[in-house]
Amino acid sequence: MEGNGPSRRRLLAAGSAVAAAAGLAACSGSASPAGSAGAAGAGSTPRPLRAPATATAPATPGSVAASAPPPGPDLVPGGPATAVANGPRDRPRVALTFHLGPHETGQDPVLARQLLGEAADLGVPITVFAVGQWLDAHQDLIPPILAAGNEVANHTYTHPTLTALPAGQVAAEIAGCRDVLARLTPTQGRYFRPSGTSTASPLILTEAGAAGYRTVVDFDVDPLDYTSPGADAVVARVRAGLRPGSIVSLHFGYPGTVAAFPRIATLLRTAGLTPVTVHDLLTT
Repeated sequence: MEGNGPSRRRLLAAGSAVAAAAGLAACSGSASPAGSAGAAGAGSTPRPLRAPATATAPATPGSVAASAPPPGPDLVPGGPATAVANGPRDRPRVALTFHLGPHETGQDPVLARQLLGEAADLGVPITVFAVGQWLDAHQDLIPPILAAGNEVANHTYTHPTLTALPAGQVAAEIAGCRDVLARLTPTQGRYFRPSGTSTASPLILTEAGAAGYRTVVDFDVDPLDYTSPGADAVVARVRAGLRPGSIVSLHFGYPGTVAAFPRIATLLRTAGLTPVTVHDLLTT
């Protein structure tokens, strides 16, 4: 990630300059996915939602420099995006995805730093779905996020319940985070994951496509770590749902998740599965 320099992305004409009123909801990635704990079609207890709050998209250039993977293609506005919940099932690879924002870390990202250190030490690349407003306020996390070959992706600008918003506000939430990532991490931000829901609605897919995203990333393994069930439960739930090609939903900021992470890394390797980023899972 580099801080200064022009964005490579084409800006969406409507929505990139403003972010609409949006509710700070619980992390979307973990709100009762279609494949909770990895079982496709199984429901789970929805995460409590928070009251709406008004947000304004950022306009001040950042100043963070960090190493990053080779740049991906430009985000080109087009038709509706495609939702994916897993990668190819015939390859022994898995993507561990983590949600990063105020709901996962509060204002003190100490556990996020601890988990990033564990991931680097263990050689386990992760994909970080970041809330744009929060990441913009914590730019010092960008270098450690990217230092070990991880990737950063779009998890809306303020983390509302996206399915409760009209089209204009959905567009602004997606574009707001996209523009933060373009400014702070110009080689990143290839993928989008909605907040406040585990499944992208047709409206979300349409607005994601209009913002330049071809792929909306869901998941098929959800250990519900945001409910703080403890490290043993997190590991057991990941084990129960894990398959080749799985995309696992996890969160920064929960002690049980941090404690479970080295055991999850061991679990993957014992099962003959290689942890990779979402981009590598879907494209290589």
